[in-house]
Order: sequence, then structure tokens, then C-alpha cells
Amino acid sequence: MAAGHVQECDVLVVGSGVAGMSAAITAASRGLKVILTEKASYYGGTTARSGGWLWVPGTHLAKAYGHNEEPDQALTYIRDQAGPNFDEARVRSFLTNGPKAVEFFMAKTAVQFDMPLTFPDYHAEAPGAAQGGRSFVTRPYDARELGPLLKTLGPVLPELTVFGVTIGSGKDIIHFMRVTRSVQSAWYVTKRLAKHFAEVRRYGRGMTLTNGNALAARLAKSAADLGVALWLSAPAVDLTRDGERVTGAVIERGGEKVTVKARCGVVLASGGFPHNVERLKRTYPHIKAGQKHFSPTPQTNVGDGAAMAEKVGGIFDDTLPNAAAWTPMSLVPRKDGSTGIFPHFIDRAKPGVIAVDQDGRRFTNEANSYHDVVQAMIKASEGKSEAACWLVADHRAIRRYGLGFVKPFPLPLGSHLRNGYLKKGASIADLAAQINVNAAVLEGTIRQYNDGAQFGRDPQFGRGSKAYNRYQGDALHGPNPCVEPLKTGPFYAIKLVPGDLGSFMGIKTNEHGQVLASQGSPIPGLYAAGNDAASIMGGEYNGAGITLGPGLTFGYVAANHIADASAGHLDNAAIKGRVALVQ
Repeated sequence: MAAGHVQECDVLVVGSGVAGMSAAITAASRGLKVILTEKASYYGGTTARSGGWLWVPGTHLAKAYGHNEEPDQALTYIRDQAGPNFDEARVRSFLTNGPKAVEFFMAKTAVQFDMPLTFPDYHAEAPGAAQGGRSFVTRPYDARELGPLLKTLGPVLPELTVFGVTIGSGKDIIHFMRVTRSVQSAWYVTKRLAKHFAEVRRYGRGMTLTNGNALAARLAKSAADLGVALWLSAPAVDLTRDGERVTGAVIERGGEKVTVKARCGVVLASGGFPHNVERLKRTYPHIKAGQKHFSPTPQTNVGDGAAMAEKVGGIFDDTLPNAAAWTPMSLVPRKDGSTGIFPHFIDRAKPGVIAVDQDGRRFTNEANSYHDVVQAMIKASEGKSEAACWLVADHRAIRRYGLGFVKPFPLPLGSHLRNGYLKKGASIADLAAQINVNAAVLEGTIRQYNDGAQFGRDPQFGRGSKAYNRYQGDALHGPNPCVEPLKTGPFYAIKLVPGDLGSFMGIKTNEHGQVLASQGSPIPGLYAAGNDAASIMGGEYNGAGITLGPGLTFGYVAANHIADASAGHLDNAAIKGRVALVQ
């Protein structure tokens, strides 16, 4: 590759997900000149294909909806969940700066959020947990606002669309799930689809962006409005230093190597390491055991940030109990011969659905969080050739709620049966033969479950006993929104395998987002945020949005720390002029 030229800026950000965009926008709002470089040919990273939820306690949004917390309530919850991996300084920084970041973005940028009336923490019965007010979702966005930025917006997962419509993870999903049981929902879905098809006829694609795609779009528009230079197809390959201080990075761009000199600092936010084969072998227990793993995150997320940080003395924290945000996935055969990955967020909690291991036995409360279910799946698969389980439903349940990529009535099941994604049996014994488990064991499992389910109970694992279980169940079904016997044949099953939504293990940082060296001192000029940094949750999954929320926050924290540390050392007149443009 040809030797390139030198570019200068105040702040260099590596990665264009929520953390990188947050850092870039915040730094630019402080009057700093920012270059944001992205390895992929599109921006948005994992954020663009996420649910778009953020977990930040104590925001002005929460207070507006009457969610007022006691001082240190959220701190108590994180401490309880993180156990020995609790980092009080970083957690306090998050809880102090998170609400400030949310207020800044909603007041000064195109980023907007909506707070649901309720969304409980994933372990809402634990000390310090809350029944709502901490998780909120990105407001849908009109893609036309992006202008030319639309063509390089990161794609959504096609498996999470219906007729090309990306269903929002707020009220959208509720109405789509109830379309055959509620006149109001049927009308809502009809209008939603009509709007989408009208947009497709006029523009060639839908223009209503939702979930993480809306968040990535809103962030990109905000960054562009502030003059952030966005470089796509431009991977960072090495950091540059002057003594101990990181001064920039070498970027591969347009067939040459460009040295970017960052006068104030470099922020690493390259998306963690979910596709770094060697690091996965060292940190994922089932991969260590020779089993497979599947991640729908961008293939470009291979741990570039961690590798560069380690080369200049940074430390990778591999001590957390979980290396990543686990999620059960199913593998969807596509018409072009490729394989899609479908994340199972809500179907597991619906009545008439259970999960069984490869021996045909239940092994966990299926309505628990996706992270908890995969932990149980991995444990139940110890000693097996693969980590996997089967999600099982009767005919009534699959037609009412769908199952994985299979949509509810009136959409047909035939194509999923033909390509092998969905298994079907006229009886439980027939289904057992289809999924290669012992028929007597599976029949006994379902008989035991049904004995309690007919009364709305699950004595074995307590489905529906927790607030999060009930939230993801069917509110229209009683007495337990998560429990109903499997009794109406035929019966169906989909294989689930372990996957992730992003890394928990990562670069050690302090409360300012500075990368730490082995002796615990910060490396001057170097910061990390998002999934490049070790999770402040201590390797646990506390609630919806515990990657995006801290990502937004620590991008904001790092950029403000850089700006504060640089005050008086730059061209103040130029900075004041840029700040005036922001205001």
C-alpha cells in the first residue's frame, strides 16, 4: 500500500456506532475538529442493527413519566449484579453523566428518545432494581432527513423485517403481535404497511427508520450538521505516539496509508471483538469446548481497538464472568443460499412455548432474559458436540405469536417447513423424531409442564413469576401471561444456538474513559468507549440497553474530558467560532 499523506484534527474517533458517534458529536459541539473513521463501507456499526434501546437511570425522560429513584438505587442494582467485578468509580461516572448525555443529545442534536410506560429491569426483583424508567427507545426517524447519508447507513437484519418493514421494538411490535386479536392493532398495522408500501412506490424503499437504524441515522445527521468528517472504508491499523502520549493513528484510506495527527486525543470505539476468532477461542467457554457460536454483529468487528490499545500498553480485561451479551439465535436459510441469524428476544416468553435441551428436557425459565437463557443453554450443552436447544410450541401458540423467523397467522408456514428451519410433528413423539430427541423423554417433559400449566403455574422453573417474564409474555392471556399447556397439535420446533449482541470483555478504562496501562495509570491521549471498553456492568446483563446506554454516555464523557484537558492549548478563537456555529 502506498505511503500516504498527513491529516490533522483535534480528535480522532475510530468506529461509527453509538459510542463513536457520541464522542464525535460531543467533541464537535465543544468546537473541536473531528475525524471519525469507520472500517466498513457503511456507518452505524452494531448500533444500526440493534433494537435501539438505551439503559440510563435518572434521566429527565424518566422523571417526566413519574419514575423518580432514590439516591444510589441504580448503583445498588449494578453493585448487586456485578458482584466482585463492580467498579464504583466508573459506575458513578455513568450514573452522573448518563442523564446529562441524554439531555444534551435531545436538546442539541437530532437524537430523540421515547420512554415506555413500563419496562422492568431484567432482574427486577433484585436490590435496587426498577420496574420502569431506565430503558428507553430511539424515536422513529424520517430517512429523507439524511439526504446523501442515507445510501451509506448500515443495514438492518433482514430477518427482523416483515414485507421489508422494520418493526419498531416499542409499540410497533405490540400491535403486530395482536393484529388478529385487536381491531385497534389491525388498524394500526394496516396503516403502517400502507405507509411503507407508499414510500416504496415513491422512493424505492421505506423511509420510516426505527430501532437502532433510527439511532444510527439520527447520530450521523447530528455529526454531519456539526462538521464531523466521516471516513468510510477506512480502517485504523496502528496508533502513533510521541513518547508515552498517543498522538493519532495510521488509517488505510483510498489505497494509501494516511497518518492522522490528533492534537487532543484518540477515542477507540470499533465495536469490540465478536468476530475475532483467536480471542473468541480464549474467552467464550463453548468455543473453548469446540462448539460453535453465531453473532449477527458486523463482520468488521474483530477487536481492532483492543489490539491497537494493547500495542501501546493498554490492558484487555478478560476477567469478567461473561465475555459477551449472550442471545439465543436461530439460523435462517435464505433464498440466495446464505444463512441469516435471527435473535430470539420475545417469543420464548409467550404461553404455549417452552425450550428443551438436546435430551428433550427443560433446563431453564425460558421467559428470562436472553442473556440468562444462553448461559443456561451453554451449561446444559456441556459435553455435547454442539451448544444448542429446541424451542417448542403447539399449533395455537405458533399461529398466535409466531416463533422466531416464523410469523403469526395469517402468514403461511410452508416455506419454513420446506427449507428445514421449522420442524413439525403431528404428535409429540413425531416431533421428537424430527428433532432427534428421545420421544418418551420429550413426552414426559411436556406432560410435566402441562400438569402445572393448566392452572397457569410452572412449578419447575417459575415462568411468569418475575416482572420481566410477565412483560414479555402476553398481557391478554391469563392467569399467567407466560404459561399455557402445549396441547393443540401439530407441534413445532426451531433449533436455538448461542450468539451475542456484542462484547462485554474489553479494554480497561477509568471513569473518564481513558485507557489504562498495566500499572493502572492512564495512557495520555487514548480513550475507549462502547464495546471496545470493558463493560461497566461487570459482565452481567441488567436491562434493555446496557450496551447502548453506557456507549452513548462514555463517548460523551471521553469527549468532554478531552475538551476540558485541551482548553488553553488550542486556537481558542477558532474553537469559539465553531462553538458559535453549534449554538
